Amino acid sequence: MKNPNGKHEHKNRSKSKFMNTNKHNNIKRLGGKALSLEAFANAKSTTDYYNPALIKKQREFYKNAKHVNKYKKLVKHQNQQNERPSSSTVGLVEVLLHHLFDSFCFPLMGENETKFENQTNGRCGKERNKGVPSLQALYERKHEEKEKARMEKEAIIAAKKEERERAKARRNSTREKMFKRTQKGQPVMKYRIEHLLETIGASTNH
Repeated sequence: MKNPNGKHEHKNRSKSKFMNTNKHNNIKRLGGKALSLEAFANAKSTTDYYNPALIKKQREFYKNAKHVNKYKKLVKHQNQQNERPSSSTVGLVEVLLHHLFDSFCFPLMGENETKFENQTNGRCGKERNKGVPSLQALYERKHEEKEKARMEKEAIIAAKKEERERAKARRNSTREKMFKRTQKGQPVMKYRIEHLLETIGASTNH
């Protein structure tokens, strides 16, 4: 005798199996089971998992630090170079010291201090003539050389500019002559023949 409840039991088992399969698929689709409150809090505080955004930020931080260090070294090097006086700066400083030395050694004195002026005149002059005039002469000579080089350069540039202007004027004059026409519209052969003769003469000279 068959059990009448067997059919219902088989139907219930298949239904529960289908529901479990759907539940498993939904959990898998949503990324797994839900975390507990403790697991969620611990997961937010730990950083041992793979995080591309965090790795990118760290790389940018190290890259920026590298650029900052390089910039600091460059600024330090430039400051060291600026602290070293150039030859022209040394010359200017020596000239200023020369004038200050003169003003210090030869102050404006009254009638009662002329004796002190005569005593310090020779001493200050000897001390000044030891090194300052030579440095001043060196600075003046370098300044004159720079001015001479600048004037020569300007003269060369002016000569080239003048030559270009003359060549341009010759080209414009030749062009105007070549475009001249007679009353009948024919080109003036005189200027064309002159141009040909000039071209032949220039080629033979070269």
